[in-house]
Amino acid sequence: PFDEYDDAVLNAALRSAGLDTVQSENDEGYIGLESGVSAGGGNFSLGQRQILALARAIVRRSKVLILDEATAAIDHNTDTVIQKSIRTELKDRTLIIVAHRLQTICDADKIIVLEAGKIVEFDSPAALLRKESGAFKSLVDESGDRDALYAMAKNRLC
Repeated sequence: PFDEYDDAVLNAALRSAGLDTVQSENDEGYIGLESGVSAGGGNFSLGQRQILALARAIVRRSKVLILDEATAAIDHNTDTVIQKSIRTELKDRTLIIVAHRLQTICDADKIIVLEAGKIVEFDSPAALLRKESGAFKSLVDESGDRDALYAMAKNRLC
């Protein structure tokens, strides 16, 4: 709205954030540069608001982002789109992610494990998985995605 960026840059950011994969131009409520925004983005779904916030971070080239993973609030397809965009479009940025699902962070550079508000572990995913009685290893081992999570950490080459 402030003419800081041209339409091509804004549209590219929306595409990079994954908006075009969760909607088509024929959809009711299609979001584009001319779409109105009500207070707090109340006319958009939570997933749409997250994609718009991601696009804003891409346009602004924000160096540090704090992301709070919304587990139940968005559908699986939108979450997959957002996760892919984070990994491709924000790979050169510093991300602090409050995660509830291990898949979100298992390929991170470093993980901080909190328990009762205190740091109990801090290291790369691979190093944390090597700690026999570690909190992170215990969470991964008890999850239904154990093998996939170990593979994610290993592929990170930590």
